[in-house]
Amino acid sequence: MFTIGRHTLRNNLFVAPMAGVTDRPFRQLCKRLGAGYAVSEMVASNAQLWKSEKTMRRANHAGEVEPISVQIAGADPEMMAEAARYNVANGAQIIDINMGCPAKKVCNVAAGSALLQNEPLVARIVKAVVDAVGVGPDAVPVTLKIRTGWDRDHRNALTVARIAEDCGISMLTVHGRTRADLYHGEAEYDTIAAVKAAARIPVVANGDITKPQKARHVLDVTGADAIMIGRAAQGRPWLFREIEHFLATGELLPAPRVDEIQSIMNEHLEDHYAFYGEFTGVRTARKHIGWYTRGLCGANTFRHRMNTLDTTREQLVAVNQFFDEQKARSERLVYEDEGDASDESDAGKGAASSDRLAA
Repeated sequence: MFTIGRHTLRNNLFVAPMAGVTDRPFRQLCKRLGAGYAVSEMVASNAQLWKSEKTMRRANHAGEVEPISVQIAGADPEMMAEAARYNVANGAQIIDINMGCPAKKVCNVAAGSALLQNEPLVARIVKAVVDAVGVGPDAVPVTLKIRTGWDRDHRNALTVARIAEDCGISMLTVHGRTRADLYHGEAEYDTIAAVKAAARIPVVANGDITKPQKARHVLDVTGADAIMIGRAAQGRPWLFREIEHFLATGELLPAPRVDEIQSIMNEHLEDHYAFYGEFTGVRTARKHIGWYTRGLCGANTFRHRMNTLDTTREQLVAVNQFFDEQKARSERLVYEDEGDASDESDAGKGAASSDRLAA
C-alpha cells in the first residue's frame, strides 16, 4: 500500500502526466490495468485559459477512479495558488506542481524545469500552493515533480527537495535527467538515490522504466518509494500489471494475446471517442493507434492509410481489420523495448503535435 495524504493507493506504480496523452480515458485504462495512481495533463495557471475547451476537458474528472490528481504549471506564486484552489473546487484531490517540463514553450515563460534556476522562486511557489490548499482540516496534498537540475553542471535536486519538504510538499517525483538533457541519453539514478536518502517524504523515480526487470532495478538502486512511467505505457497500458506481477512474484507474465490487445484498444478508442467527440476524437486517437501498432508487421503502411480516415467508424473498422490480420499471423504480439523519455508536459513530438490539433 502507498499513501499520499489521506489517500491510499493500490500500489506504487504511477502514470506520468503527459500533455496530449494522459487524458481521462487513458488514465482510467492504465488504472484498470494495474496503475495505482495517475496525474492529469498539465493545466495552465493562467485564469484566462480556464474556460478554454482544452482546459475544461483536462479538468473533466467525471467518473474517474480516485484519487484525482491535477498538475498545474506556471511561474507566478499567486496565480499558481489560485489555480490550485480552482482545481480543488472542480474535483482535484491532489495538486501536483510542474517543475520538470523541459519544453521550450514552457521554459520560455520561466515555468516547468526553468524554475530550477531560481530556488527562491521555487520556495515562493510551493509555499503559496501549500498555503492555498494544503493546510487545515480539509488539506489537499501538494506534490512536486522536478528534474535533477538545469544542466549537468547544475544538478540541484537535493536543494530543491529540501526546499519543497520545508514548504510542506507531501511527495516528490524526480525525473532522472536535467532540463538540458531534454529526452536524450539514459536516465541517471544516482541523484534520485541521493534525494531519497536525504528526504523525509516519499520520493518517486521517473525515467527509462520500460519493463518489469527495469522497474525492480530502479527501485533497488534509488531506494525510491514508487516509480512513475510515461512513454513506455503508450500503446502498452498493460505494462503496469506486468510490473505489479513481477514485483510481487519475481515472475514475468506472458505477453498479452492479440485478441486481448484488440479488446483493450477497442475499449480505449470507444471511451476516447465519447470523451472528445467525432471531429477531435478521430484525430487525437491517431497517436494512440500508432502506439498500439508500433513494431507490428505492416504497421507503417497501415498508419499512413489510417491517417487519411476522417470518421471514428472508419477508423475503428480499419484498426480491427489490421488486428484481425495480426491474429492470423500469431497468437501473441511481441513489442520491442522503447525508451521512456517522457516528462509531464510532452510525450514526444507526435503527442505534442496531436495536442495542438486538440486545442
